[in-house]
Amino acid sequence: MTITVQGSRNARAAATRQRIIESARQLFVTHGYRATSLRDIAAAASVSHPGLLGHFASKDELLAEVVAGFEADNEKAFDLVAAAAEPGELVFADVARRNARTPGYLQLFAALTGEASAPAHPAHDRMRERYARLRLLSSEVMEDARFHGAVDRDRDVDGETTRHMAGWDGLQLLSQYLPGRVDVVDMIEEREALWALPPGWYEPDAALPSVEPGTPPPPVFGTAASADDGPGYAVGRRRRTQILADASRLFSQDGYGDTSLRDIAEAVGVSKSTLLHHYPSKEALLSAVLARRDGAIRERNTGAFADRASEALRSIPDGARVSALDEPGLIEVYAVLSCEAVPEAHPAHEYFARRFDEAIDYFTELFRLAQLDGDLPEHRDPAHEAVWLVALWDGLQYQWLYDRDAVDVAAQLRAHLDDVLPRR
Repeated sequence: MTITVQGSRNARAAATRQRIIESARQLFVTHGYRATSLRDIAAAASVSHPGLLGHFASKDELLAEVVAGFEADNEKAFDLVAAAAEPGELVFADVARRNARTPGYLQLFAALTGEASAPAHPAHDRMRERYARLRLLSSEVMEDARFHGAVDRDRDVDGETTRHMAGWDGLQLLSQYLPGRVDVVDMIEEREALWALPPGWYEPDAALPSVEPGTPPPPVFGTAASADDGPGYAVGRRRRTQILADASRLFSQDGYGDTSLRDIAEAVGVSKSTLLHHYPSKEALLSAVLARRDGAIRERNTGAFADRASEALRSIPDGARVSALDEPGLIEVYAVLSCEAVPEAHPAHEYFARRFDEAIDYFTELFRLAQLDGDLPEHRDPAHEAVWLVALWDGLQYQWLYDRDAVDVAAQLRAHLDDVLPRR
């Protein structure tokens, strides 16, 4: 009888634990990790807050459990897909298709990729380890495909693996903001087909680049200048500048959801009421932080317009290198906020959806002009290349935040553009 009772208790405890995990996963996916509290999870799982703490001591432990479950299933699926594949067959699109069918997978990992790039995030080490495991699995698949001819022998497996993983991460994020415009599986299938060609391949009888190219448009996406750029007393302008700098730093470290106005006021060294005098709400402050980032990027790019579209595209790695050296904080706050804002209820969601849309439009036009000029080979689709470039750039920045010594964003972008825009 004692054994039966004990077994029944254990079964109930296991069922409660699993119900808590499922509730946490659903809330993390729907509202984001930072915007979800333990009390929210307890209510969704129909347990008391103390009852939940009897199973999980913190929200961090719950996140680890949710991520571990997703990852265990994903790696098992990767192994099964690879085992069932023909020798040399590329399986990335099949894995992406499986991920898209797994409820919550894309939403959670699209958000975590950037959110957990902050070293203090509870999933930072786990996500860094995830990159290492996936890089090993992906390079093995790529190497086998190259051996069997599905990937051209002249392609660098290590570089292609790094760029593919980065582009895949970026696509998952873009698909959450622009579901009608970005299809992860289709994009990866198209990319797999291009690997069969040598790097920088173009049709042998293709026309040479034009002497008189079309004029590339200047970048126009981003938010207009924020209020701190306007008139006012010098003391007030300096204080607004300091508020934005400290808010950016805290948002990049702890995310928007976990940073309070009181936290920012204490960092600046002012009262909360003084902070509210300059920015009447946290949402207004967030908008100003994003506008400050866009303004800094526009200021750095002023006067750097190229004479032809291909030159504008080939100059991107130089800008990426400058950003990493001079303004790493801009990359950090962008990475954290762009991923934290995946849930539609987040106050920055519309900003990033609009920015991604405008960025893809801009690069599509550049690639279209480059193709008219004869610089982009005919077999490459300008719209596809625009989406992939935006995804790759963001994904490389995420990887760099996890391991700044191992990932050279500028070098990887340059290798990609040398392939897409071959010099003749």
